[in-house]
Amino acid sequence: MSSTAPAPWAERHQVAVYLGAIAAAVLVGWAVPGAPALAPAVTPVLGLLLFATFLAVPFAAIGRAFADLRFLAGVLVVNFAVVPIVVLVLSRAVADHEAVLIGVLLVLLAPCVDYVIVFTGLAGGAADRLLAAAPLLMLGQMLLLPAWLLVLAGPEAVALVELGPFVEAFVLLIVLPLAAAAALQRAEPRSAAARRVTTATAAAMVPLMALTLFTVIASQVRGVGEQLGDLVTVVPLYVGFLVAMVPLGVLAARVAGLDVAASRALVFGGVTRNSLVVLPLALALPERLALTPFVVVTQTLVELVGMVVLVRLVPRLVPGRDPRHSGGTTPSDRKAPRP
Repeated sequence: MSSTAPAPWAERHQVAVYLGAIAAAVLVGWAVPGAPALAPAVTPVLGLLLFATFLAVPFAAIGRAFADLRFLAGVLVVNFAVVPIVVLVLSRAVADHEAVLIGVLLVLLAPCVDYVIVFTGLAGGAADRLLAAAPLLMLGQMLLLPAWLLVLAGPEAVALVELGPFVEAFVLLIVLPLAAAAALQRAEPRSAAARRVTTATAAAMVPLMALTLFTVIASQVRGVGEQLGDLVTVVPLYVGFLVAMVPLGVLAARVAGLDVAASRALVFGGVTRNSLVVLPLALALPERLALTPFVVVTQTLVELVGMVVLVRLVPRLVPGRDPRHSGGTTPSDRKAPRP
């Protein structure tokens, strides 16, 4: 299977492109009254971005990643043992505000299974290993989120949670893009059209990420801005979560003895949250919790800015390159044809 790297300019200036997309999204989302109508486009745009990401990962590497028990154990421990402790500490600051507390718990206790794979690859991390861990992370949060809500918010909060959006998101954002990428990889050796699609998709990675950032932020920023007075207290919590989880992820990777690519993947896997999946849960809550969806969206905005920074920061915190790893390469590393 062959693949072509994105345009050198896009790769060299990807952070500037993403920051520009975020700035444009804030401007458009606030100035254009119809911008919230972009919300239904978030899932298909994100699905297309994940298809491009999956297409760049050889599926043989994904199979090998399932056997990496140290990484799988590390990412599960970080997300389902370390993260709840951090969230317990941070959430006490809003424990007396039910709508805010439930929003903070919903979003911070749910590990990301979608665009974290993209950001991990951009940082030279093991995208294939996080992809292999995605079903376990999704299943774990479906089973454990009610338990953590019971402990941290009480039985009434548990009764409000429905698991349907988790299943729907897993199908639309993982299963379908993954199946399409696998089919295209299988067709490449005997189809020139499939090879052209792969080449064009690889070249579109940076624009697709910019489009995803723009769509998510532009569709949500007005609602957040209108509730800013009530949401200002959660911004420091979300920033604090990012600041706390990066060194904890680095430490966990060292304890587990992971290689460079897997260590970066573990950091991103611990930091990034499942905001786009839990948002439908928040939207389905009773009227008295109308603020909760905006609490979730605020985390998305904080996190996306943080991810753009971490794409550059994490490789400095976990320096080096592991030549043994084939699934966590940066775009420039994918210039050579793959078997």
